[in-house]
Amino acid sequence: MIASLLAATLLAAAPGPLSVVKSGNADVQKAANAPGATVESLASVVEKFVDFQELAKRALGDKTWATLTPAQRKDFSETMTGLLRASYAQKAIGQAQAEVKYGKESVEGTEATVDTTLTLKKDQIPVDYRLYKSTAKSDWRIYDVVTDEVSLVDTYKGQFQKLLSTKGFDGLLSTLKTKRAQLEKENAAQSAKGASGAAGSATGGSAGPTK
Repeated sequence: MIASLLAATLLAAAPGPLSVVKSGNADVQKAANAPGATVESLASVVEKFVDFQELAKRALGDKTWATLTPAQRKDFSETMTGLLRASYAQKAIGQAQAEVKYGKESVEGTEATVDTTLTLKKDQIPVDYRLYKSTAKSDWRIYDVVTDEVSLVDTYKGQFQKLLSTKGFDGLLSTLKTKRAQLEKENAAQSAKGASGAAGSATGGSAGPTK
């Protein structure tokens, strides 16, 4: 009896989809506006509520996923997770000052959608978050972001299908690894530039190289 009541209390206390999106956005904005914010620091915050592996799996498609070996699945998931977390965090930095208005929450079984409107300067952009739970007792996790009716999962799915048809899975994976390395290199350079600028400002000197 006590165990049943405890389980019911824990289940009721679990945050719903709207709460997950609200707290996630608040954490991202706080981290993005923190002094010395970097893509890496943002990515660490974002991956707490965004399931990049699930996003990657859905973008690849169940049919293709089923044909992969465990090693291929692991390699693909790790590559896409690295690419997505860097890309997502990069965009989050650019939207750090945006105002978010929350709309309705729609739940159907283990799938949910949360509607929001992002106001950036004078632009109002509809952004819908799609969430899922792997089991009825699991926490809600974001797996897709639909910006102005353009789904992140569907966008990647279209790109993946083209590459799979011309280069096969190995070619797709190689392309993704190259893109990930390029993006991480750009983010590292951006972080180094920001750290150098902060150091220069703190000492009252120039952030450029000394002669």
